[in-house]
Amino acid sequence: MADSQQSERHRRVAIDFIERLSAGDTEGFLALYHPEAMLWTSGNTLISGHYNLQQIASSAVGVLDAFPDGLRFTVHATTAEGDRVAMEAESCGLHSSGQQYRNYYHFLFRFKDGLIVELKEYMDTEVVTDILCGGQRPTR
Repeated sequence: MADSQQSERHRRVAIDFIERLSAGDTEGFLALYHPEAMLWTSGNTLISGHYNLQQIASSAVGVLDAFPDGLRFTVHATTAEGDRVAMEAESCGLHSSGQQYRNYYHFLFRFKDGLIVELKEYMDTEVVTDILCGGQRPTR
């Protein structure tokens, strides 16, 4: 497959992933991960760190359940090259605490065999701490 076609396919999978996440389709977005997948979430929050596919699957439902009316994502821009897709996006949703959650992201997707093998998530970690983690911070 020509490199530009492969890059475009990866871009489509990354956008599909965000659309499935936004729709609350846990099985759907988990199906786009490679069996060797790793997720890295930035910062020093209760949800920061490295996660393998089994950990991603077990925590995904809990995160989405914290948004009874859903967490909607909007993709603002993508750049695809080779096995990587960079994406700027934002999320918005009413958290179960009653607070409006809005965050801005830079996602970096890396692909293997047409599936997401690595996802890096950069976002405003203070918003994560304040709303998703209820103000709690990791102990040092």
